Amino acid sequence: MTSPIFVAIDTPDLDRARAIAARVRNHVGGIKLGLEFFSANGRHGIKEMAELGLPIFLDLKFHDIPNTVGKAIQALRPLEPAILTVHAAGGRAMMEDAKAAAPTGTKVVAVTVLTSLDSSDLSSIGLEPNPHGQVERLTALAREAGLDGVVCSGNEVAAAKKLWAGGFFVVPGVRPADSNSGDQKRVMTPRKALDSGASILVIGRPITQAEDPDLAARSIEATL
Repeated sequence: MTSPIFVAIDTPDLDRARAIAARVRNHVGGIKLGLEFFSANGRHGIKEMAELGLPIFLDLKFHDIPNTVGKAIQALRPLEPAILTVHAAGGRAMMEDAKAAAPTGTKVVAVTVLTSLDSSDLSSIGLEPNPHGQVERLTALAREAGLDGVVCSGNEVAAAKKLWAGGFFVVPGVRPADSNSGDQKRVMTPRKALDSGASILVIGRPITQAEDPDLAARSIEATL
């Protein structure tokens, strides 16, 4: 069985990204590349990383008017990423256009509430101070828009799965029990996130900043 771990390689340095991916490739199911990597290396960098033979999760979190998001995703079609992200807060029409523009085999998933936000952060941007309720609302909307799934913290994934039995659930903010939470506020251990309904786990610093990334990936995989 393929590992549910997608390693988040957040570095602008292409050589470092390639080196980390090469070291952990046998113990992860894919590579997540986000804004930091893409801003520095663009499509060329994604193609280079794809040569390692692991699925690419392109985490650019599109959030704009429907036409702009659709055209941006269309421009990425030649890369054929395994997974792409948009913000559910962009609304139903934007999500529909995103899915319509994506390559056939690409899963388009909607980010519900960032794992760096807590109740007081939600209040400060004019939302109800309840991450749970917001995740449920946006999960229902993503499902109606015809997306493949959502991104949410481990704390909400069970509730999201209850609303969408066939959904694909991406859980970031996953931290081994002995690990530092960093800038994540709503975190969970990998085993618990999987048990709660995660389809894939996004794990970055506990692997990429470890002295031995391969050993770190293997240790986490062993808990699954």
